Amino acid sequence: MKPLHSLERKLVLSLAKNGEGLLEDVAIKADMTLDQARRAIEWLRSKNMVEVKTTTRYIIEIAEEGKRAIEHGLPERRLVEVLKKLGKEVKLDELSKAFDSTPQEFSAAFGHARARGWIDTDNGKKTVKLTSDKISSEESLLRMFVAKKKLFLDEFKEEKRAALSELIKRPGYFTKRPVKTIFIMLTDLGRETAETVKEVKEIDNLTPELIISGRWRELKLRPFDVEAVAPTSYPGKKHPVQRFIDEVKEAFISLGFEEIVGPIIQPAFWNFDALFVPQDHPARDMQDTFYIPNIKDTKTSSLDLIENVSRTHTDGGDTGSKGWGYDWKLDESKRLVLRTHTTAVTVKYLADTRASEAKVFSVDKVFRNEKLDTKHLAELHQIEGIVMGRKVTLRDLMGVLSEFYKILGLKKVKFWPTYFPYTEPSLQSIVYVEDFGWMELCGMGIFRPEVTLPLGVKNPVLAWGGGLERLIMTRLHIEDIRELYENNLGWLRKVPLCL
Repeated sequence: MKPLHSLERKLVLSLAKNGEGLLEDVAIKADMTLDQARRAIEWLRSKNMVEVKTTTRYIIEIAEEGKRAIEHGLPERRLVEVLKKLGKEVKLDELSKAFDSTPQEFSAAFGHARARGWIDTDNGKKTVKLTSDKISSEESLLRMFVAKKKLFLDEFKEEKRAALSELIKRPGYFTKRPVKTIFIMLTDLGRETAETVKEVKEIDNLTPELIISGRWRELKLRPFDVEAVAPTSYPGKKHPVQRFIDEVKEAFISLGFEEIVGPIIQPAFWNFDALFVPQDHPARDMQDTFYIPNIKDTKTSSLDLIENVSRTHTDGGDTGSKGWGYDWKLDESKRLVLRTHTTAVTVKYLADTRASEAKVFSVDKVFRNEKLDTKHLAELHQIEGIVMGRKVTLRDLMGVLSEFYKILGLKKVKFWPTYFPYTEPSLQSIVYVEDFGWMELCGMGIFRPEVTLPLGVKNPVLAWGGGLERLIMTRLHIEDIRELYENNLGWLRKVPLCL
């Protein structure tokens, strides 16, 4: 048999000496806290040394009206005392006035007093006469609660239970609630073990002082059962979406990128116009975009930049493009939207810095007026980045994305030509994911001159963007994107820290 823990030995010896009893009493007699006693009991129970019986007992607690009755007496007792002062026989209405209470309480007190035989009435004369004032069993019961505010039901004798039953019927006098009681006793094996057990002083760890002084030789180091069953623990941890966001950010930073952030609410100028999206484009309709009603941007950008963007939309300006050939409206560009992509932050960064080189990224929330289903959310995260330099090419862009995916564990990558409104040439990347197959991820390309030149940016800008949640779904092997944000506690506890 495995050696007993010091708490087990202590409890076994106490039970052998003091006998069986309730958990609370056993803990006190063993000079242990309740937590220590519970642990020792569970260990001994698994070794068949103690037996545990759980029963339900009912606690009777005095309530507000009961406390009032203890202090001032039951209503029927107060009625009798008033009757004594007035005389042993008085008019009913005179007694009612002298009782000085509500009609309901007087009626209840009158009924209880008559039921106990304390008073008698003469209906003809409409009088009340005192016939007795002996102590009732209900009053005797209340005296039990003068020192204690609660008692167990099984502590009441039969006559007291009858009185209790009567008082419980009265609102606000007593409450009755069940509690579980735990009774502990030694088994035959436990008693046999107690005869051989000795109290030994043990230590849990060796300290430098014990080693230096040599006192460790006089003490026994407590053995640890490394095979013992431990309780399941659910420590605090980051949400799996946030953990993946952190991983994505680390990947970009390891590649030499710098993170940029910006406001969630953007003027349409940065969200659409600066990206050469025409003002009549379907993506700008309310069925695709969330607009902020009744508010417009007051200072969109500098007058020169607004003029450059306006001319680019109208006739191409100085970009070599023909533009869209329509009358661009400043008022439309001032409308505020919940950004539909983080590219609004990226182009403003380009306009503000006008640097010749840059490597920046963002991982942030975007909003689309989508119908929620297994693959679509109205609020989601976008991964986005740009590389700007004098000699950067589409091949560099493919290399950056391939390296980024490789850091995330996605080694098989393909690209093919496609169309995006504000990049030319444009590519679509697909990656191979175990158990899922090939999956479309980031769209990518080189910003069109209609985007960069009005901002004062001369060098090529490589850009890409894609959804974060699709990648997380492959990691967590879930098929409904909504599961990520349902905050199902059971699911969140099961998600491993290392994805």
